[in-house]
Amino acid sequence: MNKENRMEFDRQARELVSRLTLEEKIALMGGNTPIPKILIDFMVGHGYNYIPWTAGGNKKEGIPPMAFCDGPRGVVPGTNTCFPCSMARGASFDTDLETRVGEAIGKEVRAVGGNLYAGVCINLPYNAGWGRSQETYGEESYHLGEMGSALVKGVQKHNVIACIKHFAFNSMENSRFKVSVTADKRTEREVFFPHFKKCIDAGAGSVMSAYNKYEGVHCGHSDYLLNRVLKNEWGFDGFVMSDFFFGLKSTKGGLNGGLDIEMPLTMRYNKFLVKHAIKSGKVDESIIDESAVRIVRTLLAYSLAEDPQTYPDSLCACDEHLALSKEVADKSLTLLKNSGVLPFSRNCSKIAVIGDLAKLGNTGDHGSSYIKRGKEDNIFDALTEKFGDRVFFVPTKNVGDNISEIADADAVVTVVGYTYKDEGEYVTTGARYGGDRKDGLGLHAEDIRMIKDINIINKNNCVVVIAGNAVTMEEWYKKTPAILFAYYAGAFAGHSIADTLFGENTPSGKLPFAIPQNEGDLAAVDWKAKEQHYDYYCGYMKLEKENLPVRFPYGFGLSYTEFKVDNIYLKYLSSETAVFSVDVENSGTLYGGEVIQCYVGFKNSAVDRPVKVLRAFNKVYLIPGEKKSVELRIKKSDLAYYDREKADYVKEDITYIAYIGTSSRPEDLTAGEFEFRKAEL
Repeated sequence: MNKENRMEFDRQARELVSRLTLEEKIALMGGNTPIPKILIDFMVGHGYNYIPWTAGGNKKEGIPPMAFCDGPRGVVPGTNTCFPCSMARGASFDTDLETRVGEAIGKEVRAVGGNLYAGVCINLPYNAGWGRSQETYGEESYHLGEMGSALVKGVQKHNVIACIKHFAFNSMENSRFKVSVTADKRTEREVFFPHFKKCIDAGAGSVMSAYNKYEGVHCGHSDYLLNRVLKNEWGFDGFVMSDFFFGLKSTKGGLNGGLDIEMPLTMRYNKFLVKHAIKSGKVDESIIDESAVRIVRTLLAYSLAEDPQTYPDSLCACDEHLALSKEVADKSLTLLKNSGVLPFSRNCSKIAVIGDLAKLGNTGDHGSSYIKRGKEDNIFDALTEKFGDRVFFVPTKNVGDNISEIADADAVVTVVGYTYKDEGEYVTTGARYGGDRKDGLGLHAEDIRMIKDINIINKNNCVVVIAGNAVTMEEWYKKTPAILFAYYAGAFAGHSIADTLFGENTPSGKLPFAIPQNEGDLAAVDWKAKEQHYDYYCGYMKLEKENLPVRFPYGFGLSYTEFKVDNIYLKYLSSETAVFSVDVENSGTLYGGEVIQCYVGFKNSAVDRPVKVLRAFNKVYLIPGEKKSVELRIKKSDLAYYDREKADYVKEDITYIAYIGTSSRPEDLTAGEFEFRKAEL
């Protein structure tokens, strides 16, 4: 489903809306859930979004209500598949795989009675400490746009409206309701907007506004963001909804600002307040008409489209989708260090599993993305299922009491990291948990002590790190033989980690963020701020620009097999496109995947530029001895800078440098200059 398909319903929608009364049009613009029901749902333990939240609809005219299902790890209402978190899926660098995830999610949305999926989270983390950064794909705008677009396309294949969120500058959690973000125009247009536009261009049918303010204006009231940029400049034809409960502050502000639907209940968009705003001249009635058309047009387009299949309840958490969740985890796990320890031998007679997190079903955030009724496992149980009584467990605090037993183990699996209590959506209902990592990016002190002790006791040790973004490792990295970054790997995280540690899966994930040696080198954020400025340089771009040391670079990840990358050449060149061809050979002994990455640098640009930026990637899977040619397509428009005086992008006719290889690390890249051909006159 794309814009062209939706606009075929424009005339029908306008004719239908013309028959509605003002009150009926207003009724389309608000959530249908009454406050008492919300309170009862939480009191009886149903919790958030246990069935789809509905909004609008008109039975008399045949307009279906919007039926909202949250995400992004899967479909929150009902009992559905818990996929690895978005950051893990970002580490796969596999857009085809993400489209398949989108298709599975789209099917489960339909199976629970929904028609909208609000799980395409593409906010760019300004700092790795953002609590909800596990819900997005990484710190690079191009990568965010590619992965988000893949999810949009998959979800919408099954006539489910994909909602992208949160527009815009939403990458602080604890102060999300009060902070006002500022940024200059180049930062806005080159760093924080492109991935949203790419998902709009891919056909996303809905957008959710953000809680925070931008330039002093609530994002849900922002005429600049919602009307001027989203709807006018980008030609977005769908509808904009508020973030839940607190995303809309005033009737006038939301209506004039371009917000079409208030969710999940109607407070400020009730008929009395809206009619009063119109009568008093604060809002023009044409705004209501326009929102009604957008809502009806979108709902008709998806509800009347021909379905590729039926959607029975049996699709929810079906074997096929659960197997896909395991496949995604397998292709996301990222091997950061391996001093010949991994994979462990399957003939181990004694396996030590250490750390409290090893026994925890740890799928990530417990806020609005929590798949709390879905299947989940843990590392200890998965290893016990595989090796039986050869596996023994040692709690975090009991390492000192089990030194001899740990020393005798053939393999030691040390599990450290975070849970929903440490990072995630900040929740204050009852218990308080989640939020930003305001205490820093390092591990808990007890985890660090445990790693240091085990590194002395047994050298056959792999540390498994569970987290949603970068974790600093300077205190324990050097003496640790192996490190596997596991993110929050979904329903089968334990089995995937067990298979990877013991050689039944070859890791192929790549870091979708850089891990600095010093967290103070990252862009500075005051997590309690009322005002926060976002600079142009953040993430790996900042670290490279300032020549700051990293422990692991963006795009980095090891494998159990070897890959040879050669025969790099410019296959096609025009005034707007450059296509590079690369041969990739699995020169090792195991099946595996490799991500070929293309970064672009700039020579003699008219403006300050990053050292290089990711502008193409392609993941390839090969059996031993197999060779394939992959293509990397670079668009000149993706290299343009934004000129504030012209209020437009400038595509420069300069010399560019293509850096092609397997990570952003210089020694992993081959560099070559190229220029786009000038357009013929």
